[in-house]
Amino acid sequence: MTERIRDEKAPGPGKSGRDNLMRLSEFRTLWAAYAQSILGDQLARVALSLLVFERTDSPGWTAGTYALTTLPALLSGVLLSGLADRFPRRTVMIGCDLVRAVLVGLMALPGTPLPLLAGLLVLAQLAEAPFGAAQGALLPTVLGEQRYERGQRVMLITHQAGQLAGFAGGGLLVVWLGSHVSLAANAVTFLLSAALVGFGVKARPAASAEEGRTRLGAQVGKAAALIWSDSRLRSLVALGWLAGFVVLPEGLAAPFADEAGGGSASVGLLLAAHPAGMVVGAALLGRAQVGDEWRRRLLGPLAIGANLPLIVYWFGPGVSAAMLLLMVSGVCSAYQITAGATFVLLTPAGQRGQALGLARSGLIAMQGIGVAAGGLAAELSGSSANTIGASGLLGVLCAILVAVAWSRARESGAGMIPRRA
Repeated sequence: MTERIRDEKAPGPGKSGRDNLMRLSEFRTLWAAYAQSILGDQLARVALSLLVFERTDSPGWTAGTYALTTLPALLSGVLLSGLADRFPRRTVMIGCDLVRAVLVGLMALPGTPLPLLAGLLVLAQLAEAPFGAAQGALLPTVLGEQRYERGQRVMLITHQAGQLAGFAGGGLLVVWLGSHVSLAANAVTFLLSAALVGFGVKARPAASAEEGRTRLGAQVGKAAALIWSDSRLRSLVALGWLAGFVVLPEGLAAPFADEAGGGSASVGLLLAAHPAGMVVGAALLGRAQVGDEWRRRLLGPLAIGANLPLIVYWFGPGVSAAMLLLMVSGVCSAYQITAGATFVLLTPAGQRGQALGLARSGLIAMQGIGVAAGGLAAELSGSSANTIGASGLLGVLCAILVAVAWSRARESGAGMIPRRA
């Protein structure tokens, strides 16, 4: 028999996972800091997309700027995520928040040239990877492994709900407030997040004294070897990286809305459709009746289903039809919760920050590469819709290959890292 991760017991009647978790003051603080900053981030993304498209009238520049919100993670995820293991994770989170508050505040200054705006954006995004690695590695400590996946589900639902609210109202708010005020509001959310984490999260020592003495190159190499040596971890990383295909409609939302005859407000609605679907998908997959083992079995089919609706873009859907397609894609994309939680639980605690940082940096970089390549393709082809359709087809083909690899790895249990109590 192959070794499997033990299923978590479903909460009893009247004890939903969310209620139990929200009774924990540290998790409640981390959740509050995360929730309010997500709203600001999405507002800023809408502001940047509209600002660049208005100044350049170019799908390529618009997609390129959107890609700058993701591509720097390729560098920082490799070089900086290890900070979450070498230093106290609360300290890392606060420091990253303060750095981003200053940089985004500078971006909010009126009249900032686009090259300088892009440079500040890159620097701000460099702090995203160590913050995310520290937060992700801290959650199992705060919650315990038995409740960790439920905590991840609450966080992802919060993330998608925040995207939904930020994107849906973002177009209208940016028109009303202006791009620069919207960016300033995002800077304030980083300050609030730093204050919440500083006052509401316990101070803990660095996760691993050994990692703290390890040279950066060796630390990165150990994490990469860990992932590569376990077929399950490799497959889970690949499942996560498939998001590089699904994210393209976000990067091309403004030019697609213009192509489909929509206005500025429709950009926010298009950006909100996928997060709305993920909220529904997360709620469905989180039902106790589904069970942990079934959630893991469904990873491959759902990854294929997340890309399949994008092929319909080839038929030139209107804004309303495109929103429906993106919602369906979002429902299937909720598999990312189980994939991410399983990855973390299979990783030794002392290496979680670096390993999670490598996985996340690859995920974010793949999203940036996908958006940048899609923007160039849309520029050359003259059609955002056809570009998204081609991305969907390529994504389906890649998802089939990854789904087969995950199924084989899960059944064989090769390289399994035993789960610790």
